[in-house]
Amino acid sequence: MTSRISDVANHKSDRTRLWLLRHGETEWSRDGQHTGLTDVPLTPEGEKLAAEIKPRLAEISFGLVLTSPLRRAQHTAGLAGFPDAEVESRAVEWDYGDYEGLKTDEIRQTSPDWSIWSDGAPNGESARQVADRADAVIERAQTSGVESVLLVAHSHFLRLLTARWIGLPPEAGHHFIIGTGKVCTLGWDRETPAVLSWSV
Repeated sequence: MTSRISDVANHKSDRTRLWLLRHGETEWSRDGQHTGLTDVPLTPEGEKLAAEIKPRLAEISFGLVLTSPLRRAQHTAGLAGFPDAEVESRAVEWDYGDYEGLKTDEIRQTSPDWSIWSDGAPNGESARQVADRADAVIERAQTSGVESVLLVAHSHFLRLLTARWIGLPPEAGHHFIIGTGKVCTLGWDRETPAVLSWSV
């Protein structure tokens, strides 16, 4: 696992690579509840996962480290070795509105065909609105002038951001699954945006 990260780190490119780190486990993520802007803390297991990432990322010289303002992301960043990560307000999780804290099965009791990707959330955000934030974060990374950027954030936001990185519509984020405390790397195949490693 570590060697795969090293391989990506040693890949030579004059284009910025964006490393994604999903925060460690929380009670809500563990139980399948939609966790948007509710500021829930990491579980002890989530803290352990975050700390285990530290030696893996220590090999990489990040010119810029960003974190969602929510404490589960900031705490993960600190435990992973980046206590001074810069808060990026646009990297918060999807605003689930009326569906905050609910599980998909609970939502589908009243909306059987519901999907966050196609339907968004009542009194929350649509995929297009989240994509606008993700596009801004991507632009910040790609114009940063540094070789490697680390972003510590959240599942749905990072999945949608990945779709946008490779030029897909926001709803294509449905195809990318990232576990808690996992690392992904976005970069380039020559001039083409690409996924270099996923959920390791």
